[in-house]
Amino acid sequence: MPDPGPGVDLAAQAVDILREYGPVHPGSSAGDFGTVTLDPGPGWVVYGHHDDVLTYVSPDEISDGSDLAVGLYGRHKRDRDGHELDVVHVEDKRPR
Repeated sequence: MPDPGPGVDLAAQAVDILREYGPVHPGSSAGDFGTVTLDPGPGWVVYGHHDDVLTYVSPDEISDGSDLAVGLYGRHKRDRDGHELDVVHVEDKRPR
């Protein structure tokens, strides 16, 4: 996604991206996922079909640390986020 200009509401942009790319649609690219083990940890990042949508999975959220279990759990969290559309944090690193 291009860098947003100074007048862009980042929370609104996040909601738009999550609305479109958050919900899971099995059998499509929206059901695909990959995992990255954080180093240093703890935890994992689960990614999907949009580069700006990443989901953090903490070790205390899941007992099975396999890529499949972590990925399925992270995909579930992304789907929930794509329906709830509740922005909890915005970090604005645009030049002022």
